[in-house]
Formats: sequence, C-alpha cells, structure tokens
Amino acid sequence: FLNVVLLQCLSNTPPLTEYFLNNRYLDELNFSNPLGMKGEIAEVYADVIKQMWSGRHSYVVPRMFKSKVGHFASQFMGYQQHDSQELLSFLLDGLHEDLNRVKKKEYIELKDAEGRPDQEVVTEAWQNHLRRNDSIIVDIFHGLFKSTLVCPECGKVSVTFDPFCYLSVPLPVSKERIMEVFFVSMDPRSKPFQHRLVVPKVGKVGDLCIALSKQTGVSPKQMVVADVFNHRFYKLYHVDEPLTCILDRDDIFVYEVSSSTLEDDGADEDIVLPIYLREKTPYREYNSSSSYYGMTLFGHPLLISAPRDRLTWDSLYQILLHRLSSFFFVHCSGEEDENAQKPKPASGQEQEVGLETEGDKSDHSDQDVTFEPSNGDAETAKENEQGAAPSSSTRGGNSSLGNRPPSPALDSQPKRKCRPRKRKKLLFTFQTVNSNGTTERNVFNEEGNAQPYIAIDWDPEMKKRYYNEVEAEVSVPGDRANYLFFVSPRELQSLCSSLVSLSLLSPPPPRYCPMCKKHQLATKKLDLWSLPEVLIIHLKRFSYTKYSREKLDTVVQFPISDLLFSPFLSFP
Repeated sequence: FLNVVLLQCLSNTPPLTEYFLNNRYLDELNFSNPLGMKGEIAEVYADVIKQMWSGRHSYVVPRMFKSKVGHFASQFMGYQQHDSQELLSFLLDGLHEDLNRVKKKEYIELKDAEGRPDQEVVTEAWQNHLRRNDSIIVDIFHGLFKSTLVCPECGKVSVTFDPFCYLSVPLPVSKERIMEVFFVSMDPRSKPFQHRLVVPKVGKVGDLCIALSKQTGVSPKQMVVADVFNHRFYKLYHVDEPLTCILDRDDIFVYEVSSSTLEDDGADEDIVLPIYLREKTPYREYNSSSSYYGMTLFGHPLLISAPRDRLTWDSLYQILLHRLSSFFFVHCSGEEDENAQKPKPASGQEQEVGLETEGDKSDHSDQDVTFEPSNGDAETAKENEQGAAPSSSTRGGNSSLGNRPPSPALDSQPKRKCRPRKRKKLLFTFQTVNSNGTTERNVFNEEGNAQPYIAIDWDPEMKKRYYNEVEAEVSVPGDRANYLFFVSPRELQSLCSSLVSLSLLSPPPPRYCPMCKKHQLATKKLDLWSLPEVLIIHLKRFSYTKYSREKLDTVVQFPISDLLFSPFLSFP
C-alpha cells in the first residue's frame, strides 16, 4: 500500500513533486498548527521524494517515512496490509495541515444562498474555505461540489458549495456472484472440469447445483458439493446451506453420484462413501535407528455411491478399480512376488484375491496383479455404483463392511484343500478413517449418524509401478472467454454519473428546514461545480451491511487520456 501511494500516485504528480524538489515547502512549514504534525510528515515525505528523484538510487526503502506515519497513525504500524486509500487520505490531510499557510484559523459563519446567483455564492464559499485552508494540497487537489436540498413539505431550496479532495465513487453491488467449481463426472475417463457459474449472492448450494446442471446436463439431484483442502474433504455441503459460507478462495468440487434408484421407493438404503488416497511413508525417529511407517494423503479425494446391502470389500475394490482405471499403468508381462504379503483391510480383516481350489484351477489364467476386473466384475462394479442414490450421511448398524472376512463366498464353501498358485496381489488396501483421513476406526459398527470415510492405502512400490499420479492430478480449465462474458465491465464515467443523481436522504439524520422549523427527509442533488488540477478518484471496493463486509470485484474501464467530466459539471 505504501508503494501504491508513494511511487505510483503522489511521486508521479508533477506539481507536488516539483514543489518538494525545489524546496518551496521550507517557506510554508507550519510548526504551530494544532491540527498538524509539527511539520514532521512534510519533512519526511520531502526526504523520500528527494531520494526517489535523485538518480543515485536503484531502489529506496522509506523506513523513516513509515515510522513517522505509524507514530502519528497507529493503524499503519507493523507490516500488515492496509487500504491504500486510507493512507492516501491521511497523508494528504497531514501534508495540508503541515503546509497550511493560515497560521491562525478564524471562525466563519456560513450564510445560506437565499436565492442569490450561484456565481456569487460559490465565490463566497471558496474564499471562506481559503481563509481556513490554504496550502499546496488545496491548490492541486481541491474542487467544489454543488449540493441542492429541496424540502418535500414547503419546497424550500437550499444551495451550498462544499470543497472536496477526492471523488468517492460507489461501485454497483451485484446481486450475483461468479463461482469457480470443478465438476467430477462418474465417467472414469473424464477429468475434473472447471466451470465458472453465475449464482445468486444470497442463494443456496442448491442454486449452485442448478447452475452447474445447465452446463453439464447432469441433474442437480445427482450432485454432491464439497470443499476440498489438503487432499481431504474439509466440508460436505447440504443443498440448503447458504452460498455465503463458500469463499472465493475455497477449492469447490462437485461430484456426480448415481440416481438409478431415486424413484424406487422400495429400494434399500444407499450410501455415499468419501474416499481418500494415502501412501505409506517411512519415518525415522530423531537420534534413533528405529523407523516406522506412516500414512500421507495425496491426490484428489473421491465420492462414490453404492447400495448398502450389496457393499462388501470385494465389491468396493471392483468399484474403485472402475473409477481409477484411467490412471493405471498397464504392464503386459512380469513375474509375481510369491512372497508378497497379503493385503489386509481394516481391523484385521484379511482379503486374499487369487486363491483357487484344485477343481477351479483350470478356470483361471495366471495374472500378476489384480487391477483389471473381468467383464463380469466390471459390469458388477458399474452396476454397484450406478445403482446407488446420493446420501449425505449413513446410519450405523450391520454392514457388509463389518468385522468379518470380506469374501463371504469363500466362507460358505466347504473346507477343501487349497493350494496357492501364483498369487494375485491387490493394488491397494482399505482402512476406515475419520474425516481427516488419519485415525483408523470401524465406523460401520458405531451408533449414530457418523459419515463413513474410506482410505485407499498404497504401498510405495505398487503406487510407483501402477498408478499414474501425474495423470490423476490433471484437470481441464474452463473457458476464460466465457468468464469475461459474465463479468460485464463498467465505464468510469457511468459510475461518476451516480454522484449527480437525485436521491432521497435516508435517516439518520434528516436535515433541518428553517422554514418548517423541523427536520425533514429532503431530496438531494449533488453536482460537480469545479474540478481540481489533479483529480483523485476513489473507487469504493467494499460493500458494508449491518452484519458483514464484502469486497466487490466489479471490473471498471477507464481511459488513459481524454477523460471527459463536462457532462457532470454544473458550472455555466
């Protein structure tokens, strides 16, 4: 903010810079002004300007200037960001009082226009202003407003001329906002696609889904909106939540879930499972030779839907193979590791894919790693996922993912002699975790409405060999042209026209009418009477309400030269 005010604005104002470079300020320093700063702000500002324009420095560090500003205005102390307009206003006011040619300000009683010609009234008003305020800042930056008040009861017209140092132009407050979201399709071949949506500012999450549905063709009922942060779900939003709880800096992902059973009233309960991706990471204790393995989250989390009554670890594995199939490296040959450790799901549940009985030996082909399901398994995986309806929470109770072996088909078979063939290795294992993806727990046997979370745990070697992490992180950016189409820029001159519009003074306070002898809600018209040599335009980029403050992102176009204000001037 210092750079904006000093380098970009004031130092490039020729009349002011020449005033300090030529040392004319030394003759006008006002050390006795009680409203000033004993000339200290003017002197330290002059030092900075002289350093910047000396030609001997490639850069300038205004430490003394910043220290003085922080001394007289504590809000600018420290190294936090501040509003540059606040600093500019403070600096111009400080320079004006330190360089005020009026040593002793006299009291002046303002007179009403009483029907006198505007030229006579404005001359009187400007002379009265100079009798109390006369400095280089007034010479360069001060202009005059003409304010016309009309009493709605007696019709009395009151005209006053007020000086100004800068124009504070309000930006239009839009009733809509533009949100950037990533849409994640159920199609495993589709990458997350960035969409820019126009939604109501005071709308709900359901309005976001409706706007996204118009671009994707997917029903809003098939969407789950999530805030993704640090490879995990920071929050899963309900459709009735307000959009104000979603900030522009949030990474919002909208997941498509299946809806084939939405209209089936007799369907069993379905479940939406948040899926995290984790990798085993070795850690070594400080000053110790012992090491251990931890889990590190990576990649984008997933949301999958599946029918509760048909959900087992085996079926979940097939569903995830289907969803992640586009990110796998396919190896056509290779030997298996006969001594590979069997993957284990959560809570000691063992799952072994590839064991066969002697009678079934001829029905299987040798395969290194189970990452490409058979046709039947693929169809089952697709049906399991598409046969589920979206759900924001899951009730506790018995589940196929409970504390029991995940392959019931093997449990129901009579005990026969099984011999290991070339064992099929799972690409990954599972763990039930909390929403942070860290604490392992068996949420399916908990009571209440806890949302189940599943973590896919990858062995580093398996992940490196079979999982294309670079491809999995790719997303498709949205069309920038469409974004610019949504953001309609406003012309600076059209914004300035709002300053000269007729308005009704809103309470408080009403203006006192000397004719009616009471306060009235008068109508007010503001006109520009005269402009200064250098006009400062302040765009009000914040909108304030009783409960919040909003930063406006309105795009304003302004000309580099030939900015015309003659339509707004009421000077004859």
